Amino acid sequence: EIKLRIFPFPHRDQASDLSHLHSGIKLPILITYTKIKPANTMGTFTEGVEFDTVAREWRCKWSPDNDKKSLQEAQKLLNDVLKDIKAVDGVKDVQRVVCGGCMDFKVITSLAGDKFGDWETAKFAPEEQFLEKLKAIDGISLVETQTFTLMPM
Repeated sequence: EIKLRIFPFPHRDQASDLSHLHSGIKLPILITYTKIKPANTMGTFTEGVEFDTVAREWRCKWSPDNDKKSLQEAQKLLNDVLKDIKAVDGVKDVQRVVCGGCMDFKVITSLAGDKFGDWETAKFAPEEQFLEKLKAIDGISLVETQTFTLMPM
């Protein structure tokens, strides 16, 4: 939803002359707008703890053996499904996290709060196939998922 405000502007050089849109009015105007977030996209855990994004994380541990071959294979697998993940309705962001110290490989897909339920109903596709292929990579262990919320502060 966009909220429009129209103000008369005293100096023609400071605003676009849109007077041709208003019959009989020859005064230049300045139009400003504010984007308003629909109320149904915000979730609340309790008073003061709101969120607007729900994320699904796929994670595993990789092995440094064989010149980090398992990490290379996990990245190739992600590359293969990235287009499908980004095509999910409501996706805001897809992030890949790698920690070289604790050997974490994570894929975090963030969706608008009001779109997450549809993806959950679809079993987070392509999650099942991705995780099965990830488990089959030599050197990958502790394959897990987690759902959590996010809110910019």
